[in-house]
Amino acid sequence: MLTAPHPYEALMDITARPRTVFVQGKGSWLWDDSGKRYLDFIQGWAVNSLGHAPPELAQALADQATRLITPSPAYFNDTSLKLAKALVDRSCFDQVFFTNSGAEANEGAIKLARKYGTLRKNGAYEIITFEGGFHGRTLATMSASGKKAFEPLFEPKVQGFPKARLNDIASVEALISGNTVAIMLEPIQGEAGVWPATDKFLQQLQALTTRHGLLLIVDEIQTGMGRTGKLFGYEHADVLPDIMTLGKGIGGGVPLAALLATDEAACFEHGDQGGTFNGNPLMCAAGLAVLDLVEKPEFLKAVVDNGIYLESELQRISARHGLGDVRGRGLLLALDVVRPIAPALVAHAFELGLLLNAPRPDTLRFMPALNVTRDEIAAMIDVLDGLLTKVGAARCVA
Repeated sequence: MLTAPHPYEALMDITARPRTVFVQGKGSWLWDDSGKRYLDFIQGWAVNSLGHAPPELAQALADQATRLITPSPAYFNDTSLKLAKALVDRSCFDQVFFTNSGAEANEGAIKLARKYGTLRKNGAYEIITFEGGFHGRTLATMSASGKKAFEPLFEPKVQGFPKARLNDIASVEALISGNTVAIMLEPIQGEAGVWPATDKFLQQLQALTTRHGLLLIVDEIQTGMGRTGKLFGYEHADVLPDIMTLGKGIGGGVPLAALLATDEAACFEHGDQGGTFNGNPLMCAAGLAVLDLVEKPEFLKAVVDNGIYLESELQRISARHGLGDVRGRGLLLALDVVRPIAPALVAHAFELGLLLNAPRPDTLRFMPALNVTRDEIAAMIDVLDGLLTKVGAARCVA
């Protein structure tokens, strides 16, 4: 017999959550069980690329569920083949392995690079990653990440991930040795506070990996599928990576991710990689529905235009309140609030029906649906502006 309206204690307590329980969503909006409405500028950490409950995605899932949910990854299914071919045709890669989460895709990229090192680089296994990077929560992806909070956890870590500094090519060169097989990075470090790798730095990495015969791996779990205004973030720099991982927005809200590789890098042999639900047609149908909309030039142009509008509005209120830089690209942006007040702003915004994210104490991150409207951006800015005004007034009184 339950003694509370919601059995909160049945879920493992792995993060601080408000007691609010969401029951419905549509587009940029969520409703809790009391009927209160919230404007969502987190969207599952850039997961809901088309917002909440998009009809195209719901229809694709319903249609696929009546036809075939999964035949087992021991067999081909037509939906995964269609999605794989669509991703290959729209990228610089030749082969796709589907997974269920971004961490699993990144784990696969690490394994693929190490296999490549075994077969073609005399057993080289080290992958240079970056301070501030975030690649997931498996043991290997936590080890690859440069997140300080991960350092004391779950020791001993997986070895073989020396850390360079983002946008510092000399720090990368200094780490290259006979054991190096690859360089892996996010085009924009989201968890670190939305710090972009410059186009020039990505081009330098391309030249460096080519010169040393290394693999270039781009973790596009957060930047992929239109988030930056191009289908894939690496396209801005006009580089050709060897391996890419996708997640979050590729499924529009369902658990789908992918590992893509060139023919040269795709060296898995039978038995090296697998997964019970990988490439199941139900999730791949969602991926096809998302891609069908996101790849359209007019859709990507709207992402660019709305990103410019959001950036300009954030810059406006930053100047108004004496805050710091606005960073990022497209609809993955951050505002430097200078002082460690971001968590408090997030909490107050929640009370007012606005969902924001603070990846760092002095940083707000904005990850709205890719089809967010100008009116919704303006509504978010109004709430944030009001909150910052109150914080500024409180500071003056203090």
